[in-house]
Amino acid sequence: MRYRFAMGLRDLRGLAGIDRVLRRPLSLLVDLVYPPACAVCGVSTGRHRGVCPKCWSELRFIERPYCEVLGIPFSHDLGPGILSAAAIAEPPPFDRLRTAAFHDEAVRNLVHGLKYRDRTDLAPMMAAWMLRASDGAVERCDAILPVPLHRTRILSRRFNQAAELARHMAKQAERPLLPATLLRVRRTRQQVGLGAKARQDNVRGAFAIAAGREGDVFGKRLVLVDDVYTTGATVAAAARVLHRAGAAEITVLTFARALSETI
Repeated sequence: MRYRFAMGLRDLRGLAGIDRVLRRPLSLLVDLVYPPACAVCGVSTGRHRGVCPKCWSELRFIERPYCEVLGIPFSHDLGPGILSAAAIAEPPPFDRLRTAAFHDEAVRNLVHGLKYRDRTDLAPMMAAWMLRASDGAVERCDAILPVPLHRTRILSRRFNQAAELARHMAKQAERPLLPATLLRVRRTRQQVGLGAKARQDNVRGAFAIAAGREGDVFGKRLVLVDDVYTTGATVAAAARVLHRAGAAEITVLTFARALSETI
């Protein structure tokens, strides 16, 4: 029995080696047709899904110290558990917000590439950065949900960028993905160009829990994923629906944040 088991392992290793040999010519062909390039500026790099040194130096990741609730960076460490004035004055309808990077030019290029130029190949890299920024929330959660698009928007855009990020994050962290639990039941205007109040009005009543999916939410620790956090109107509207459905904890996780200064 032990001999047959050892032979089986040897056969598996042999098959894995053959698979690598067969895949190498394909990989070389892909590199020839689509040479590895910087995900931000397009300059040649040594590998796919990489960033050149210049663009890497321009990326501003959001690191501690920051507000424990809203994730707003502080200019210096004020001690553990410190909240920003915004979090104290107007507590959000979610438990915490975490974001990978500031919405500067390099990060904006990545977001636009995924969102408007169908660069879904960027999603795994972006998801990995978000996973790092989640401060352990993804590893602790019961499930990951993307902020949904309305079905008519899906038809015109062909995919939901938040769902792409959530899908790759769930795969990397080995956490359950709930892509159809939260629905956008009302078509809304695009938020770009709207003020804070107009954004809130625009998404009021836009979300709902899918019929029969209440058990996905009740008593669960959830991570709600979106690409960019600006005023927070969209994720706040979605979070209120999840809380009303009995979610135990909600972490909002976005790739970028439109915040230029620390406090």
